[in-house]
Amino acid sequence: MNEKPYPVHESLLIGTLLTAAAGSFDAFTYLLHGEVFAGLQTGNVILLGIHLGQAQWTTAVRYMVPIFAFMFGTMAARALQLQAGKKSRPLTEQRWLIQYEITLILIVTLFGHWLPDLAASALVSLIAAAQLQEFRRLKGGPFTSGNLRTAAQSLYDGFIRGQQKGRKDAATTGTIILSFATGAAVTGILTTLIGTYALVGAALCLVWIDIIFWRDQVELH
Repeated sequence: MNEKPYPVHESLLIGTLLTAAAGSFDAFTYLLHGEVFAGLQTGNVILLGIHLGQAQWTTAVRYMVPIFAFMFGTMAARALQLQAGKKSRPLTEQRWLIQYEITLILIVTLFGHWLPDLAASALVSLIAAAQLQEFRRLKGGPFTSGNLRTAAQSLYDGFIRGQQKGRKDAATTGTIILSFATGAAVTGILTTLIGTYALVGAALCLVWIDIIFWRDQVELH
């Protein structure tokens, strides 16, 4: 078997599926649970500041909940990483994380009709936080779900300066941005069709990832 240039969890396919799921999380909480973001916490911080500045205290709480849930989810994922350390077999930690995300999605989906907006946004923020903490590299480099500055720089380097690496980076970044938008768009459609079950698209992305990880583990043995 030929050695891979980077681990399977850093491949573009995995990155695309993760980003589509991330877009789904943000669209889901924004459209159905109080117009907050699950992963784009900068947006929540901005909106929190706006409402605090306008003395809209009750509305401000709506943004504080996903922010604190995201922070807690990040710390929980970090604790798992430190506990696992070098003892885990390849992909064991990543698979556990994916299955943890799927479990929380099932909870939100099954009880979505009864969950208050604050509880639902908190749960989805836990999912987004764990994912962002664990999957931080793409094809050997830093992984972000949609950096327009990086895309613009890569386009300039690739097509104005004629650098091949710039063109490749632009294609990779463009794919990631498109997958994020696609995940959000599909979830936007699903919310009008099936309401609180709209995270089924994100769940399918994560199940696909888990299958890929499982197959890679089998090949390693």
